[in-house]
Amino acid sequence: MVVRGEGGVAQAEIRRRNLSRMLRHLHLNGSSSRSELATELHLNRSTVASLIGELIARNLVWERSRPKGLPQAPGRPSPVVELRSKGPEALAVELSTDWIGAAVIGLGGRVIDSIRHDRSLAGTDPARIVDEVHGLAGSLIEGLSNESRIVAIGVSVPGAVRAVDGYLRHAPNLGWRDVPMGDLLRERFRKLDVPVFIGNDADLAASAEHLRGSGRGSNDFICLWGEGGIGAGIVVGGRSLAGAAGYAGEVGHLTVDPNGDLCHCGARGCWEAEVGEEALLRRSGRDPLGGTEALADLLASADRGDEVALAALAESGRWLGIGLAGLVNVFNPSCVALGGLYARIFPQVQEAVVCELDARAMPAPRAMVELTTAQLGANTLLLGAAEMALAPTLYDPTIVPVMGATGRDHSDKWRTRRAPSVGRPERQPQQVRR
Repeated sequence: MVVRGEGGVAQAEIRRRNLSRMLRHLHLNGSSSRSELATELHLNRSTVASLIGELIARNLVWERSRPKGLPQAPGRPSPVVELRSKGPEALAVELSTDWIGAAVIGLGGRVIDSIRHDRSLAGTDPARIVDEVHGLAGSLIEGLSNESRIVAIGVSVPGAVRAVDGYLRHAPNLGWRDVPMGDLLRERFRKLDVPVFIGNDADLAASAEHLRGSGRGSNDFICLWGEGGIGAGIVVGGRSLAGAAGYAGEVGHLTVDPNGDLCHCGARGCWEAEVGEEALLRRSGRDPLGGTEALADLLASADRGDEVALAALAESGRWLGIGLAGLVNVFNPSCVALGGLYARIFPQVQEAVVCELDARAMPAPRAMVELTTAQLGANTLLLGAAEMALAPTLYDPTIVPVMGATGRDHSDKWRTRRAPSVGRPERQPQQVRR
């Protein structure tokens, strides 16, 4: 028996999916002509025209004439569809071991403005950090035009985050445990009245690199990310590996040496205890809590040929290769990208990493994997946080109100819809606008 109205519901869902596919295509690939969209999305021209019309009505895209001189298929010229520069925007926040970053990022990964505050977060009250995030974000928001539309907040944190509500179970390198980070941020940003999403830094780095960087086009991809420690964002069969509650990817706490050093997590012999920032600085004879300044000095010494610095990097590279070989054997990725600290030291440690990887990985998966560095640079985590925040809009563009509508239904839908599955000494803070 067919339920009355069932066909209408099915048609509405088909249209939502097609709107989502079109908006996501433009988000990831940039401007496209109507004919290109019809070909790429396998839709007829009348459907494409109708979908574009709705996205225009929701102020998400606009059309312009095709520039002269570009190749054109026979027949009537096909207009070019582009994302609007004043479309939905995300407030992206990055909490790292040694800084707080914030940016306003629009559809298409367009970074509108960003700022960074250098300071050690380790051992600091999380509520105090949330206050600082609010102040840093406020300075960005004040500079936006009246047409700016921030629709969500995405926050990257270096720890195990419960996906459903942003509860931070443990951030060993910050000394934080059982922090209701999602609730703290939602309360602090309540006047902005938008959803807040919290994600693990390595997961968000993998998301950004998979969509826009080193992992683009790879269905089986690992991004190793770390500043103070190390974690992994893992893509298997084109889908992010999250685990039962979102805690998957904490590879830094795999035991690689049962008799090794004590890790910040409380266990002994973790991979992170051998390849983390503190271990590298300690091996080089520097203050293990020296942070970015000590790392910069270490790398500068290595560039000058300092033997102690080069030996410290080589030993960290050896341990990096040991752990990496295990990941290659388990997940059989086609690409592994090193990001954060590991991208910065890669030129000095590449030989040691590859030597261990060749010696310890099984020949078949080793032959298939490309080892590279993250391509998105300093914006990697901010772009990943923005992707998380903009996911509801990309999943269902109809939550964006049609121009001229009151927007009340839009705000209600935002509050109910979730995105589909996806102790150092304090230093004097500095603010750098990028």
